Amino acid sequence: MAKAYKGVAMEGVIARWYARNTRQGRGFDELARRVAQLLPAGGSVLEVAPGPGFLSVEIAKMGRCRVSGVDISQTFVEIERANARAAGVEIDFRQGDAASLPFGDGSFDLVICTAAFKNFTCPARALGEMYRVLRPGGKALVIDLRRDASRAEINREVEGMGQNWANTLLTKWTFFQVLLKNAYTEEQIRGFLAQAGIPGARIDTSGVGFEIWLEKSGS
Repeated sequence: MAKAYKGVAMEGVIARWYARNTRQGRGFDELARRVAQLLPAGGSVLEVAPGPGFLSVEIAKMGRCRVSGVDISQTFVEIERANARAAGVEIDFRQGDAASLPFGDGSFDLVICTAAFKNFTCPARALGEMYRVLRPGGKALVIDLRRDASRAEINREVEGMGQNWANTLLTKWTFFQVLLKNAYTEEQIRGFLAQAGIPGARIDTSGVGFEIWLEKSGS
């Protein structure tokens, strides 16, 4: 299953609007702490499709690991690098495709992808690439919207983002008219995992979203 290329939609003005309106209420600090607990000291983490790079920056600020990021949008890469400089952290942000990650096999202890998986052109290949770049014993976590999320659940999620009333209305419209239409069911996700040949994956659902957990066996 393949989708149309989504990168153009997140360039220029749209990417900058997204960056301005997604900093608050998204729990980046909390997720960064959660990610850090999964990493060995001095380990390495890759964020796939980091958008403005807020999560990568929060992880890097902890100083426990090396952080890299790959995004298909050149505008986002520029924003990510600027945000890293402003925070005084060093992150290897690169432009690239989730379906063909620019890293060798076994490069990372952890791979994370949030709120972007539904937009990937080739979701099964993207999962396969995340698994490929994991070291033995490494884990990958994909967090995204689930297609069967209810209207009430989405309203609560958006209203908790701390945006002004205009952006709250626009974000709700985007959820209902765009994001849900691109989101996947658990059955579809299991199909992608089977297509990618990834063993032992786990799918957890909570609130408006799901978490896909991958773990590469070995020592």
